[in-house]
Amino acid sequence: MFEYHGWVAISETPGLDGDDALLNRAVKRVRRQLNDIGGDHLLDLRWMNGVPHVHLAGSPIRRGSWGEEIVELFNQIARLAPGSYGLLYVRDDDDPFQGNEFQVYRMARGQVTRHADPFLSPVVPTVEDGYPDD
Repeated sequence: MFEYHGWVAISETPGLDGDDALLNRAVKRVRRQLNDIGGDHLLDLRWMNGVPHVHLAGSPIRRGSWGEEIVELFNQIARLAPGSYGLLYVRDDDDPFQGNEFQVYRMARGQVTRHADPFLSPVVPTVEDGYPDD
């Protein structure tokens, strides 16, 4: 299974003095990206307290091309709205090297970096029991 959970607070600039027109243009671009991906997974963009937020989550059976699309979407949001920040947690249990770990993608100041997860990893035994024969 490929599992992912993420959120982004969208901002066109890391500065405190933003331009509403630029923010609205960035939100429209991000919305187009979300619409292009589609699918039956959680891809939600909504305004809360005057700030646009994206929430995404899903657990398709296999990573397939979907895994690359989700990580690329996260990168595209960083490029489209470089003041945005957020986290994307990803786990691919078919990965022979990191299948028992979450990977965390951090978005800040237009950059996305990948990090090892210290909170839910290793998945077995932190959040799941192993198979009896393990």
